[in-house]
Amino acid sequence: MAKFTKKQGQYLALIHLYRKLHRQGPAELDIAKYFRVSPPSVHQMIVKLDELGLITREPGVARSMRVAIPASEIPELEDEEG
Repeated sequence: MAKFTKKQGQYLALIHLYRKLHRQGPAELDIAKYFRVSPPSVHQMIVKLDELGLITREPGVARSMRVAIPASEIPELEDEEG
């Protein structure tokens, strides 16, 4: 049983894939652009994922976001419409 919602899973998938491709975590603005949502909604989601223990961040360190669950539990990133 998934410990997170479908939307949270998509954020985790993007963070995981971004880190694989760029060797650093995404900025919240990168996530906002990908999902076409406002920066405040991204920030709210990141805070929630952190509270749930699904990601880790280093305070004061930009792009330090990492997924904190095994890669096998991260869903596939779905193509965004449009």
